[in-house]
Amino acid sequence: MPDAPPALRRVVIAGASGLIGTTLTERLRSDGVEVTHLVRRPAATADEVEWLSDDDRLDPAVLDGADAVVCLNGASIGRFPWTPSYRHTLLWSRVVPTRAIASALRELGADAPAFASASAVGYYGSAPGVPLDESAPRGETFLADICGEWEGAARHSGDARVVHLRTAPLIHPEGVLKPLLLLTALGVSGPVGRGTQAWGWISLEDEVRAIHHVLGTDVEGPVNLSGPERATANDLGFALARRMNRPYLLRAPEWGLKLVLGKDATESLLTADAHIVPAALEASGFAFTHATVEEAVAAAVPAR
Repeated sequence: MPDAPPALRRVVIAGASGLIGTTLTERLRSDGVEVTHLVRRPAATADEVEWLSDDDRLDPAVLDGADAVVCLNGASIGRFPWTPSYRHTLLWSRVVPTRAIASALRELGADAPAFASASAVGYYGSAPGVPLDESAPRGETFLADICGEWEGAARHSGDARVVHLRTAPLIHPEGVLKPLLLLTALGVSGPVGRGTQAWGWISLEDEVRAIHHVLGTDVEGPVNLSGPERATANDLGFALARRMNRPYLLRAPEWGLKLVLGKDATESLLTADAHIVPAALEASGFAFTHATVEEAVAAAVPAR
């Protein structure tokens, strides 16, 4: 049996100011791991390093001696509409930081730390009725194209072990629930499009636990960070409505979503039908805290 990977001692995180990065930092530090943040402003503390201010290069010395680097950068996909300008921002806010880290890792050669680079289950686009594990092909939506470019940038990391964190929408008040909470509270929530389309999902706790787990294993390549049980848009909507003791009746038709949000956002996020299977994660020994979307909603939203 191969030796277990050594315990994490130092991890570098880019994009640490977001929900996942903040929670991951807390988790790592509670385990005694030294965490360095790459920030897009002058460093304010000893554990911060400014980067990407003057050019797109990262000094490899910043990563030297770390056990892993995690890149979570990317403009929010929850901001609408996706204008041509914002579609450009969605792509380059992900690719530029990823390329900079990959280049620095390549310069470190055989001494490079592992690279856990964010991606999304949007990689798969829409594939009704087909379980999608990490071997499934890339889809044809705008978000699938972004994920392909994103992961391609990460792969240019030389000898580093690269993990593509294909993350599902987070079941959290600051995640996929943010717009749904208001609609549900007002009593105007209901099926999104058909409502029967499969949606990937994961709780924030399992997201952070999964990243921590992957960093401490020898897993590489794409890893689906998505809950183990299939859920539809209606399953999530009903679970939230029951939790908040509100109705779930008013359908948002697909044509209306496209009119308000645009075709790319609607087809990439809301009406895509994708049953995501976390095969690599489970094969590595990971056990979910929240096995169903109902459990994830209960953990994220107080009962009313």
